[in-house]
This record gives sequence, C-alpha cells and structure tokens, in this order.
Amino acid sequence: MRQLTALDAQFLNVETATTAAHVAGLAILDPADGAVNRAALAELLLERLHLSPALSLRLAAVPLGLDHPYWAEDPGFDLGNHLFELTLPTPGDDWQLADAVAEIHARRLDRAHPLWEMHLINGLADGRVAVYTKVHHAAIDGVSGAETLATLLDLTPDGHLKRRDIPTASADRLRRAGPTAPIHLANGTHPTTAPTRAAKGPRPTTASIRVPNDTGVPNGTHVPNGTHVPNDTHVPNDTLAPNGARTPEGVPGLAAQDVPGLAAMLAGAVVRTATHPVRAVQSVVRAAEDLDAIPLAAGLPGAKLIAKAARLVARDRHERPELPSLAVPRTPFNGPISARRHLSFGSLPLKDVKNVAKAHGMSVNDVVMGLCASALRSWLRERDALPETPLIVAVPVAVRTAGAKDLVGNQISAMVAPMPTNVPDPEERLRAVGSVMGRAKRRFALAPATWLSELCSVLPAPLTSLATPAIFRLAGMAFPPINLIVSNVPGPQFPLYLCGGRVLSYYPLSVLTDMSGGLNITCFSYDGMLDFGIVACPERMDDVWGLLRHLRAALDELSDERVGDEFRDGVGIDLVAG
Repeated sequence: MRQLTALDAQFLNVETATTAAHVAGLAILDPADGAVNRAALAELLLERLHLSPALSLRLAAVPLGLDHPYWAEDPGFDLGNHLFELTLPTPGDDWQLADAVAEIHARRLDRAHPLWEMHLINGLADGRVAVYTKVHHAAIDGVSGAETLATLLDLTPDGHLKRRDIPTASADRLRRAGPTAPIHLANGTHPTTAPTRAAKGPRPTTASIRVPNDTGVPNGTHVPNGTHVPNDTHVPNDTLAPNGARTPEGVPGLAAQDVPGLAAMLAGAVVRTATHPVRAVQSVVRAAEDLDAIPLAAGLPGAKLIAKAARLVARDRHERPELPSLAVPRTPFNGPISARRHLSFGSLPLKDVKNVAKAHGMSVNDVVMGLCASALRSWLRERDALPETPLIVAVPVAVRTAGAKDLVGNQISAMVAPMPTNVPDPEERLRAVGSVMGRAKRRFALAPATWLSELCSVLPAPLTSLATPAIFRLAGMAFPPINLIVSNVPGPQFPLYLCGGRVLSYYPLSVLTDMSGGLNITCFSYDGMLDFGIVACPERMDDVWGLLRHLRAALDELSDERVGDEFRDGVGIDLVAG
C-alpha cells in the first residue's frame, strides 16, 4: 500500500469549506441513439475500473493525523457512491449546463470512498448528452488524469463492445435496471426521458459557441442539485475481472493490498517524525537552489545570491537564465474565495492557433499564453482594473517518468513567469510572451524545478494539515504569490468514443484556492480544436463568459483572416496538468 507524498497530501490539506481540490472534465457527446446512458456507463466502469488505480483506492488515515494517509483498496466498493445522473430542464442550453456543472464542481468529494465521481447529464439542446467526471488532485495529475480518461474511451464507436470479455454480475444487474431505476432531483421531481438522437458527422472546424450577452446568465436557468443513482449497486465479492479471474473483495481486477495495522502506522509515523528535521533541512537546501524562481521568495533581498550559493554547494554547474521580476500586482480576482463557482467553456480552432504560431515562430503553448494575456488585459481594462505591471502566472508542468506512469498521485512541478498584460500592442504582447516563456522553459530544461514538492516537505505532517488552510487564506488576503494558474494539456487529434457515443468536445475544469486566486484557465487540444474551461469564484469574477469572448477576440486580432463570428455551437472541459 502506497503512502501519499507530501505534495499529494497538500491537495488534501488545502481543502476547506470554500476550497474543493479536484480536477474535472466535461465531455459533450453524441448520445448514439440513446446508447450513452447510466446502465452503459455503469457496465463500462465495472469492466475497466481495474485499469486505473486512481479510481479504485480510498484513503486510509493514520490515527490522529500523525502522518500522511495511505492509499488502500476499498473493501466495500459501491458504484452508487460514484455514478450519478440528472436531467436539465428545457431548453437545456449552455448556461443551464454551466450552472449545473458549477454546482457539482463546487462540492467536495467524500473521503470515505475512492475520490471520484461521474455525472451523466441529459436534456442538452440538440439531443446531446454530457458526462462530467471529477477526481481528487491528491490522486492524479495532468498526465495520469489523461491516462485515466483513456481507459474509458475507445477509438471506434463499437470499441466498448469489442473490448468486453466477461460481463460482471453487477453490470448485468445494472443493465437490467437500466434508466428505469428511480432517480430524484433536489426539487422532488423525476428526470425527463433522455434524448435519443443527436446530429452526427465530423467535428466542426470553425469556432461558433454561443455566449451570453452582457447582462450575464439569462433568468430562470438555475438548475437544482441532481441526486445520485440509488445506492444499490454494491459489487459482490466474487466479481469477475475481464480476464475471468476471481478478484478479492472490493474493486474488480485489483490484487489485494496489505494494509498496515494501527501499530505499524503509528510506528512509521514515529520514525518519520524523528527523522523529519533531517529531511526538512535537505528540502530547504534543495528549494533554495530555485529561490529566485519561487513566488514571494524571489522578491526577498539577496534571493538570487542565495540561490547561486545553494547551487554552488550542491555542485550544480548549470547556468540558469535569470528570470524577470515576479512581483504580483493586485487584481479583482485575487483574494480569499467563497464556496461558489461559476464556469464557462468554449473552443477555438487549433488550425488557426497553429497558423499564428507558425507565423510568429513560436509554439502553440506560447500562443495560448498570449491569447490568455490578451483576454485578461481586455477583461481588466473594462473594469478599470488593469495593473501597470505584468500579471504573474503559474504554469503546471508534468515531470512524470515512464517508470512512474502507474503510480497514484502527483508528479508535477510549475513554471512561474510574468504575463505581459501591460503591453498594449497585440503583436508586441505575443512576442513578449514568447520571450518570457522561452526563458522559463530553458531554465526548466536545464534543471527541472522541484521547489513545489520540497516546500510541501518542510513541515511535519500533523503541523502541515493544521497550518495549510490558514497559510493559504492569509496569503490570499495579504500577499498572493501568483495571480492565476493557466494550463494547456495536449490531447489526441482524432475522435474518441464513450459507450459508442462520439466525444464532440472535452473541457477541463480545475482548482481554485485562496492562494492562487479566484480564476483558473485550462485548455485541452482535441480533434482539431482547443477546448477551454474557465472556473471562477463569482465574488472575484463577475462575468466568466466575458473572458471567453475576449479569448475569441484575441485570436481574431492575431489571425491573418477572421475564422468566424462566434465560437462553434455547443459547449462542453489536470484534465489539468496540475
């Protein structure tokens, strides 16, 4: 049984009444004549759950919180704790879907079970369906999240049928129950019948998603909480794995894992507590090597000199490019957040972004950062809140190796760099983004930053779990280390299928904290499009759809010719890389 690392545990510690630390994805699908339904999803999950450890393990806490928790098999795994269904009221438009998903996204996961949920959302306009999936950040990062998603998707519409070997008894029971099993919405009503058909064909190649007018979300589109599938889908102890072998009690397809007893947990906690001072000193020394790249610390007097001295002591001969100032300006979206969430989503043609990248001799990721800089500049100028200095952005970077691909947890770091929102000209702004990001990437390539995990290891586990919420809250109020997090996750450029239904769009949704601010922008490249998911705290950002419009306008500014008047029709969203 694997113990959580300090970085993994930090994603647990950061959770409060106002912070939920999970990453999520919203897939918009063609329903394949009704094939994408609750029973089909349940069967698919039971067949492939063994392929993704992140979906199969729950937390095992150390008594009194004396050490980081462990990952352990869930002996009473029950799909009813994870698979839910709701139906949007008519007309099922983009804003209703955004409201419903935002409400689910704001809720924390239940730590008594494996840390994930899947929500089937019916009633979308044009007969489409949506599947919203969230997994705790303690269990996955961007790379492992993409791999988790891949276990459920197929390359062909009938791939889920070809990969099916031996159906489980629980799946058979769920299939027989089908969508007739009672489901109740929060207002006491029953969901309507799921749509049966959606238009088929190739994914659109131009952006044309509708966005609300300046008045915000239309009245009357609030969606009450959807409740879950009845909790009657317990997996029996003699469940068969897809290869026909008997599996131990709990998750199908997983071998039993030894769970340390109370004495073993306490003994391990005592040993790690006794040796923690040595490890803490080592972590501080390693973090000091990147002191000039750590938010807040980089602004301390002598930070660059201390970093150079630490690298000299460590015999690190790499000459790191110096970074510009990382002083964080104040913005409306920085500060303590509330428990509420608003979100928007839409897509841009990847071809147009690549054309801009080629014309300016830079990467697609640099253009994405440039688009975000332009959109943020426009949004802040509308509110007379544009700082004179650049915003400071954190960009998560995956450092997962091939040997660690099957590990549950996080293998991530971060690049922190200025975002030149203070540059008026769009072409000059894009060149400034390329210069800043190029310098940050060269530095990271020479010596990948480990300061994020090192800082999480400085304090002992009991103190970290108590101090983290207060530290994050204080930082958000007094001295935020960054203005926001922006992530760009590369995905497949061909269509994928879920239970026979074609995935039309996939929009990533990520985490908000007091320290990182009330805005997060994540995009995922899929099947010729860049799918953006924007999550915001409504007390910090009053118009999350407006930022989406500015992203579209930013691409128009940089394109040789306009590629459309709107985003493409339809909506839909580390998975973030962080």
